[in-house]
Amino acid sequence: MTDDLRLRPVGEDDLVEFFAQQLDPEANRMAAFGAPDPTDRRAFAAHWVRILTGPQNLARTVTVDDEVVGYVLAFPVDDRTEVSYWIDPERWGRGYATRALAALLREVTRRPLHARAAADNAASLAVLRKCGFVVRGTERAYAPGRGHEIDEHVLELAG
Repeated sequence: MTDDLRLRPVGEDDLVEFFAQQLDPEANRMAAFGAPDPTDRRAFAAHWVRILTGPQNLARTVTVDDEVVGYVLAFPVDDRTEVSYWIDPERWGRGYATRALAALLREVTRRPLHARAAADNAASLAVLRKCGFVVRGTERAYAPGRGHEIDEHVLELAG
């Protein structure tokens, strides 16, 4: 394998892969703030319709050697732009999240950008820090992936 990571616009076929990847219980626990019911195909489809039709949203499929390994997003939240990502749990630990987020940050040039991560999600926090994000605060919020409130770090990438 050449480990050729690329971003491309999300295609309809990618959603089948995304749905399958998000069914992993450990990934949902770590991400914490995903769908209340990851097995709900209708909710998943409605969520992605909102992402793909939102005029200010930027969604990219992450591929490695032409295989779908996840996605990266940039989207408005109030007056901020936030980024998010998901990498297939079977491919964790290979640097794909860091490389995919770095590629997205080259495409989304406005700053500041913001991100959120469960305070105990060391892997995601490491990805964000490697890409230049710094923790600016902590909030408490209900995490569907955990079934209770947890601390969530709010991070910023300044200009």
